[in-house]
Amino acid sequence: MALVLPFTDTTCDRVLPDVRQVLDAHGVLALPTETYYGLAVRPTDDAALRRLIELKGRPSDKPILVLIGSLDQLPQLVQAIPPAAALLMEQFWPGLLTIVFPAAPDLPALLTAGTGTIGVRQAPLLQLQHLLRHTGPLTGTSANRSSEPPLDNAVAVQRALGAGVDLILDGGHTPGGLPSTMVDARDRPHLLRAGALSTDLIRAALARQGYELSS
Repeated sequence: MALVLPFTDTTCDRVLPDVRQVLDAHGVLALPTETYYGLAVRPTDDAALRRLIELKGRPSDKPILVLIGSLDQLPQLVQAIPPAAALLMEQFWPGLLTIVFPAAPDLPALLTAGTGTIGVRQAPLLQLQHLLRHTGPLTGTSANRSSEPPLDNAVAVQRALGAGVDLILDGGHTPGGLPSTMVDARDRPHLLRAGALSTDLIRAALARQGYELSS
């Protein structure tokens, strides 16, 4: 069974040694996000990525999104920041928008699924931002087995994934709801997934700068 630790604004610093120990051992941790619980590993750790993919039963041709705690963590993940992406970051980060960038060339193929792209979101949840500023970027794929519903509490994660997870950070029930909205902002902005952030808001923000959001 996974170790479970409380994860709140007041316990962020106390869990950091345990989090680092798990990550250093190529481990997998589950943590709350602004919607559901996610599975976090270092995005540059091939061994941990393999564990994550096996645990979820995730298709190997599906890229894995990454969470950052601050904008200064983005350059290590992306090859460039296209103008449309910079606009969306300014308007909607931190927030419920995952932006697809051209991936840095040295990222593992297990992370990008060989697409040459990387989906990134700056987490709006404050305790998660704090954690990520200390750990660096972590994956944020949902904490469930592929094809099963996402999970909104630590007990459900423990029950569903068991010993496959090394550490669960228990932040209580998460809000659930729609997943993050996803936009490919490399050339012509393209809506990949409608979600929690209004597509109309995104379209309007892009239109003010002369961009059209296709779908």
